[in-house]
Amino acid sequence: MEFELKILGSASATPFMDRHHTAQVLTVGGTQYLIDCGEGTQRRLMEQKIRHQRIHTIFISHLHGDHFFGLFGLLGTMHLNGRTEPLRLFGPAGLDEVLTTQFRHSYTHLNFELEFTPVDTTQHIQIFEDKNLTVHTLPMRHRIPCCGYLFREKPKRRRLLAERLPNGLTPTQLTALTLGDDLLDDYGQVLVPNAEVTSAPKRARSYAFCSDTLYTEPLAELVHGVDLLYHEATFLDDMRERAAVTHHSTARQAGLLARRAQVHRLLIGHFSSRYRDLEPLLAEAKTQFEWTELAVEGLSVSLAE
Repeated sequence: MEFELKILGSASATPFMDRHHTAQVLTVGGTQYLIDCGEGTQRRLMEQKIRHQRIHTIFISHLHGDHFFGLFGLLGTMHLNGRTEPLRLFGPAGLDEVLTTQFRHSYTHLNFELEFTPVDTTQHIQIFEDKNLTVHTLPMRHRIPCCGYLFREKPKRRRLLAERLPNGLTPTQLTALTLGDDLLDDYGQVLVPNAEVTSAPKRARSYAFCSDTLYTEPLAELVHGVDLLYHEATFLDDMRERAAVTHHSTARQAGLLARRAQVHRLLIGHFSSRYRDLEPLLAEAKTQFEWTELAVEGLSVSLAE
C-alpha cells in the first residue's frame, strides 16, 4: 500500500524565488491528507498534478499566515468545482472564526460540509482515525499555539499462505487467521496453528511533521523511531540566538533531535529567505544526523512496507 509524502513548499515567512510557503501532501492507501496550506498551495497542487478533490482531511499547525493563508482560496476552488463530499479540518482554535469571517464578507456558501475540529496544541493526544492511520498531536514551542502531527499507519494483518491452508475454511476463519488467532476445534484444541499457515504482516509506517518550534528535547520521545521526520530548520546554528527570539530551530538542532529520537530519515525545511544556497543547512544537519534531506519543492518520499 502506498505511503508517500510530497513537499509543496519549503519557505518560511517570506517566500523566495522558487520556494513556496509550507504545504505537504501525505498519501496513504489512495487517501490524501493535506498538512498546512500556505499561500499558493492550490497552484502547487496543480503543478504536482495532485487533484484537490481527492483531499479528504486537512491539518493546520498554527495560525501564522505562511502556514494557512492558502486555505480560504483552496476551499473556494473546491466549492466552485462542485465538491459535495464533506471535508475534515483540524487546527488551532480560532481557525473557524477566521474562515467564517472570510466566508461572510465574501458571500461564500460552500456546497460541501466543512467539519472543523479544534485541537489542543499543548497535548499529545489522538485526534483522528480512519481505515489507514491514526493521527496524534505533537506540542510545539512557538510564539502562538502550534502543534505538529504524528501519522501512524494502522497495524496490518498477517498474510495467509494459500498453499498451506486446509480446504474448506470459512471467511470468518480466514479472517481470524489474519488477526493472528489459532483455529480451535469444539474441544478447544488447536485445529490450525496460526504460525503454520500465515506469515508476519508487513510493517506499519510512520511520519512525524514538526512545524515551527524552538528546539524541544522532550519531543524526541514522542517521535522516537519514526520512519520519517520533518523538522523545521529555519536558520544555521550561527544564528541560534535569532532562532530563539523568533521561536524557531536551527539545522543543527533539527539533526540533533533526529539523532536523539533515533528516527530513520530526516527532512528539514521552512528555510529563511536569507539563504540562497541550502547546502550549508543540509551539511550542518548532517553533522548530527547523516540521513538528512532537504524538503524542497517537488520532493517525493515513499516509504516501503
